[in-house]
Amino acid sequence: MNTMDCRPIGVFDSGVGGLTVVRALMDRLPFENIVYFGDTARVPYGVKSVGTIEQFTQQIVEFLLKREVKALIIACNTIAAVAADRVRQMAGGIPVLDVIDAGARAAVEATRTGDIGVIATSTTVNSNAYARAIHQLDPHTRVYSQACPLFVPLVEEGWLDHEVTRLTALEYMKSVLVEQVDTVVLGCTHYPLLKPLLTDVTDGRVTLVDSAVTTAEATAQRLAAAGLLNPSRSVPDYHFYVSDIPLRFQTIGERFLGRSMRDLEMVKLG
Repeated sequence: MNTMDCRPIGVFDSGVGGLTVVRALMDRLPFENIVYFGDTARVPYGVKSVGTIEQFTQQIVEFLLKREVKALIIACNTIAAVAADRVRQMAGGIPVLDVIDAGARAAVEATRTGDIGVIATSTTVNSNAYARAIHQLDPHTRVYSQACPLFVPLVEEGWLDHEVTRLTALEYMKSVLVEQVDTVVLGCTHYPLLKPLLTDVTDGRVTLVDSAVTTAEATAQRLAAAGLLNPSRSVPDYHFYVSDIPLRFQTIGERFLGRSMRDLEMVKLG
């Protein structure tokens, strides 16, 4: 077992949202090198067929494996819902983690009543992936899902504490809170930026499970168990690759990351 591994962690998403996972990784594992790929030219994935998503995912994983990553993190709920098995087949034995599995485990650990809410995009809710993952861990839980399609554009607009976002959140959370849930999974990588607002509109009555934070924690545990943590205490390398650089990408990306984004490069896949 290799107890000294300086290779980077590979993180990927269909766009910019996965940067919340990168941010959590930077906080939890401050000496790890990270390579991020966001498929900004082909986002959103949610409206595409399973076959197309699998094809795009394969191209991204091939790209990251060429960069000799020591672990792969699926920081996209859509990919995690429909193509996680394909990623594990391609990974060649290196650890593969995903936001749905990490979020489901944290929710089952957090709930006291067994009543769990999941807020996510329409595609993730329709895939039923969180409910399946939660029920595999504990068949006795009750899962109530709510699609929140307006949250992503509001977050990308930077309206994190805007009155419009507050009213939207109140409307969406109504149907979840009526079920008396004690735990709510933030089932989209954009949603952690709304955590303060969601805590406020729910009066702090529920535990909010941030799948970015739980994925970072799961990664730390998996790397430690496999003897793959970076022994170096030097400043880590962060490289960001995207398939297109839209006008506002850097602005939005730095908001998600909570710091400036250096080493940003555009690459073409496929």
